[in-house]
Amino acid sequence: MYPAGTLVRSFETFDAVAAGVADMYHSAEYYWEKKSPAFNFFAAVPFGFTANELFAWVQYGGGQDLWDALSGQFNIKPFLCCNTGTQMGGWFIREVPSPEAFRGLRYRMPGLGGEVLRRLGAIVVNVPGGEIVQTLKSGAIDGSEWVGPWLDMALGLHTVASYYYYPGFHEPGTGLTLGVNKRVWESFDTSERQVIEDAAAAEYTRALAEFNANNALGLQKLRDQGTVKILEFSDSVLKELYRISKDVVAEAGSDDDLSKEIYASYQQFLPAIIDWSDIAEGAVLSSRRLV
Repeated sequence: MYPAGTLVRSFETFDAVAAGVADMYHSAEYYWEKKSPAFNFFAAVPFGFTANELFAWVQYGGGQDLWDALSGQFNIKPFLCCNTGTQMGGWFIREVPSPEAFRGLRYRMPGLGGEVLRRLGAIVVNVPGGEIVQTLKSGAIDGSEWVGPWLDMALGLHTVASYYYYPGFHEPGTGLTLGVNKRVWESFDTSERQVIEDAAAAEYTRALAEFNANNALGLQKLRDQGTVKILEFSDSVLKELYRISKDVVAEAGSDDDLSKEIYASYQQFLPAIIDWSDIAEGAVLSSRRLV
């Protein structure tokens, strides 16, 4: 085990495992989007899958085979092994009541969400998590997303920004990956591989529960402290974000034949799972507000 930045730098873990410098990495696939924008589909897509929906697609909707083909090109065998759940929209040093408020805003956001904000007029940057607070303190950026109340408070974001927005349009259910060097993976026998697959699936479920439990407690702490304004993005902001997102996501799935196949699979599964989610869990959540 190597702490962040000791064996390789933050955004070099994929290359290290691909080359055999390390056996495994734990990270979010959208950090590899320069290798292929299609990696975003296995981490987070704006207005896309929630945690449960992503797992359903990867496990039972054909996603894993497509992901194996994508990562296999780089000598890596991937697994979903964690999910942070629905994230928050992020921290800002000032209010963003309209789409126009994003113009010129210096904001830290990775992945396709970052590209959406860029097209909205923001200046998008990507810095490692451990550097976000200091970058905000220095005035180099005007805001940043991270995860949710639990880890955001642990990082100290509530001490350097006063406006906390939701929903996290960019990461509705962020999957994190166990990436294994393919040579190492192929050295395991069938039973050993099954143990790893099952452990990764169990950790996906357990991590999601841990994030939901601690985010609930963290949100309550923020409300009790009363120093941060917790605000919902306006309808005008969300509609504009959604309009731009459709183009950004489509472009991520148009890079090559495999990307097109991944995008087609994602888009085919999305309306069906949205329909079920709305009828099932969505309806229950709405009904609780009536009581």
